[in-house]
Amino acid sequence: MYFSHVLNLKNHASKALIALSLLFLTFNSFAMQEIETEKTIIEVEKGHVNHEEKFDPTVTILEHIGDSYGWHLWGHTSIPLPIILITPQGLDVFSSANLFDEHHNAAPYTSAKYTYLLEENHIKILTADGQVDEALSAKVYDFSITKNVAALFISVILLLIIFGSIASSYKKRAGMAPKGLQSWIEPIIIFIRDDIARPNIGYKFEKFMPFLLTVFFFIWINNLLGLVPIFPGSANVTGNIAVTFVLSAIVLVIVNVNGNKYYWSHIFKPDVPFWLLPIMWAVEIIGVFSKPFALMVRLFANITAGHIIVLSLISLIFIFKSLAIAPVSVAFVLFMDVLELLVAFLQAFIFTMLTALFIGTAIEEHHH
Repeated sequence: MYFSHVLNLKNHASKALIALSLLFLTFNSFAMQEIETEKTIIEVEKGHVNHEEKFDPTVTILEHIGDSYGWHLWGHTSIPLPIILITPQGLDVFSSANLFDEHHNAAPYTSAKYTYLLEENHIKILTADGQVDEALSAKVYDFSITKNVAALFISVILLLIIFGSIASSYKKRAGMAPKGLQSWIEPIIIFIRDDIARPNIGYKFEKFMPFLLTVFFFIWINNLLGLVPIFPGSANVTGNIAVTFVLSAIVLVIVNVNGNKYYWSHIFKPDVPFWLLPIMWAVEIIGVFSKPFALMVRLFANITAGHIIVLSLISLIFIFKSLAIAPVSVAFVLFMDVLELLVAFLQAFIFTMLTALFIGTAIEEHHH
């Protein structure tokens, strides 16, 4: 291999030094791999097998971005959350702490009605001999307060506190310059009004401003809380497909309920030849559902991808089992976190802007 094609160095000694260094690192890595293999073979032959469990980044990442029945703080410490089940024998309520042992491993719990076991993050009912009763477990309706649900309550409380405080400031300081939190939020509200709602919806924009503001700040606050690694952050609310599905379903309802005659005639009476109508109906109806579906997938995928990248970079330290990789890993994590701050705002902006665009399309007046 000629390194002169890769490295633009005028000094031939520098080229030779770099080539020898790379060659040394290559042979060193192969040698270390062979030594580890030989050690493993010798330990197996002698019966001294190390049963230390290898670090699996996939399990760790999926555990952090997924939902759970407890809010993990550090080590084996977590905040238990209420389990609320509707079973064939009636309502059953208990703490999620009962489903784990002292080492935070899943353990059976017997209530007044059934014996439960947490299996693959789902609560199952056990039979008398300790086997999972799939038929009976399928009849259980789970309304538990999970980590994401608790995080939703926290974000709603934050929204009420922030906007309650701002509304109070506007009443007390009517006609005066904004101050404090009011001066920070007001430019964002004006930005949503003048750059999102008014251009995309038109003169009827004021009717939809409360919804657009709620969607924007709800997504933005939950995106920011998801970047905080400790309580009350660390929950992946907007990276949960169920949450983005509900948001997009609300957009679907609002857009179609407010659609005018021109909007519906464009779907069911398009200006095309008669024989093309069945095809156009199928295309237009798919379009009605595909637009909010795109909103759902875009928000879910972008937020989840950001969390996966950050957790993957941190996992490199445990994969290589060396602190030497830590400075590089931490540096890239800090860079990604700064980038995620931009993505948190950008995704809230894109979701709100496209929602306003869909609403504007539905209520647009026909111009002859």
